[in-house]
Amino acid sequence: MKTLLVGVGGNVHYFSLRMTNGGKSTLSMSLHQQIPNSCLIAQDSYFKDDSVVPVDSNGFKQYDTLDALHMDTMMCEVASWRRDPLSFMRQRALNPEHTASSADEEVYVLIVEGFLIFNHRPLNELFYKRYFMEIPYDVCKTRRSSRVYTPPDPPGYFDGHVWPMYLKARQEIESMVSGIVFLDGLKPKEELLAAVCKDVCQEIERLRDGDYCSHARNVRKVLFGLV
Repeated sequence: MKTLLVGVGGNVHYFSLRMTNGGKSTLSMSLHQQIPNSCLIAQDSYFKDDSVVPVDSNGFKQYDTLDALHMDTMMCEVASWRRDPLSFMRQRALNPEHTASSADEEVYVLIVEGFLIFNHRPLNELFYKRYFMEIPYDVCKTRRSSRVYTPPDPPGYFDGHVWPMYLKARQEIESMVSGIVFLDGLKPKEELLAAVCKDVCQEIERLRDGDYCSHARNVRKVLFGLV
């Protein structure tokens, strides 16, 4: 059995658990539906209760920080999948598929999506594939302003809090994380899904081929008396 962890992040921001639509969640869910034996964990499922989320000097709730999340609980879920992907799938009513010639060659994939998944070092270190979907300032602001929230965003919230917090998180990622594939969120979602899905599937095949190549090397060693 092989395992593969995939991270999908993006310039997504929260206020009262509300998301500025960057397409990250749609991509992650679609990828989960396309990749056999995959599970999906979403970071926004681990927000702390509103009453304990701190407020900044401008009166804005600080949802855009790791302190607003139960990251310990999230990491326990990831650890549970790593220990036993099959049990993890069955607990969530997901049916494992037989896509390889043997159980040893089967590859199980965990897709983790969230706006700060690459900023949490213990989690980031587990990813083998990292994707970050981004959209420019003007598009992000327009999309957010076109959505109706109850209650509505406070005046100046996007420019005074949402976008600056994204830039801060993005700068932190660039300084501490390598190997991220940046995705243009303005491209058609079908095109983005096809590209990411192809990349992940190629990695799955490499993991399977690794088992075959290792077996072939051992056979050659036996044949030529090298062991």
